Amino acid sequence: MSDGDSPDELGNATPLYPELESEEDDRNTPTDTPKDPTPIPSPRKIQYAPYTQKMVLKGHRRGVAFVRFSPDGRMVASCSADATLRIWDTNSGKCLHVLEGHLAGISTLAWSPDSRTIASGSDDKSIRLWDIATGKSYPHPLRGHHNYVSTIAFSPKGNMLVSGSYDEAVFLWDIRTGRIMRSLPAHSDPVGGVDFIRDGTLIVSCAGDGLIRIWDTMTGQCLRTLVHEDNAPVQSVRFSPNGRYVLAWTLDGCVRLWDYVESRYVKTYQGHANEKYGLSGAFGIYGDVGRDRERPGGIVKAYVVSGSEDGGILWWDVVTKEVLQRIDGHEGAILGVDTWEGERGLVVSCGLDKTVRIWERMDQDAEPSDGDHQPNGTG
Repeated sequence: MSDGDSPDELGNATPLYPELESEEDDRNTPTDTPKDPTPIPSPRKIQYAPYTQKMVLKGHRRGVAFVRFSPDGRMVASCSADATLRIWDTNSGKCLHVLEGHLAGISTLAWSPDSRTIASGSDDKSIRLWDIATGKSYPHPLRGHHNYVSTIAFSPKGNMLVSGSYDEAVFLWDIRTGRIMRSLPAHSDPVGGVDFIRDGTLIVSCAGDGLIRIWDTMTGQCLRTLVHEDNAPVQSVRFSPNGRYVLAWTLDGCVRLWDYVESRYVKTYQGHANEKYGLSGAFGIYGDVGRDRERPGGIVKAYVVSGSEDGGILWWDVVTKEVLQRIDGHEGAILGVDTWEGERGLVVSCGLDKTVRIWERMDQDAEPSDGDHQPNGTG
């Protein structure tokens, strides 16, 4: 993105949170404004359309640790302490594949950009790659970590994979050869999260040592180290879709948005419970979205969504930090949440209650769904 582009776009043409440029924008407004005889029309109020449960996906035999939509939105992948991954059809909820091969629980997964391959990281210390068309594992797992694999992410081109582990290391893998390209001396505690920026040039990692680190992908150099004054363990991180910010989940009940270039956090989202588990969430958009996106003068705003250890899912407006919606979604902690923005916005969640749940954005005049569609995920 060039310097002339809006820094407040989540990969869209519509500015989404310009206030993030400065926490003190309103203080910088001149007091002596010239009088304009032309009345300024009031801005159109953007309505937040709430989400309602579309279906419950059952089949995992133990808690579900992580969940992700495929990049094309057609599938959902989930992984569990039962040592399996399950691939679900987004529309029907049908279980398309049960992927078996790991020898211990699976904490993390990642889709390749073309939606044809899944990588999974397990407590058996290995990373496996899976062919979605066949449901079969590639013959040679990626081995190198000396403890549980806790987090993985594909590069935007799909040729590299970054992984983090309880062994405190971050590895960069060449997918074609299956070899470690680079080992980053990342942290002094188990690594909780990793992510690639959208152009693949940067990697972010976080850990129980309270540090968030930004790495140059090509050189392995640490460019920034971010730390909050409370030094709470950081369990999960995601780059914003525009690449300007990092969203971080910490074990002090906060989600923080960091401007990593200026090494400062600009927003803190609260209201959920998070003191024990590594939770993950996502960015999403609301306003003139889906079928309304072509509306002239359409306005799109951004939200952050996260699970909670008390069974709730919370949506916050990125700029105002207002809680837009809270749903009591699961019985027990909700560990993973992801979003997909198609014609109808979707959110998927998973948790300790062994279920995966898909939530659908309601039309403003629609009646709430009873959400009782429960496909049998026996595979």
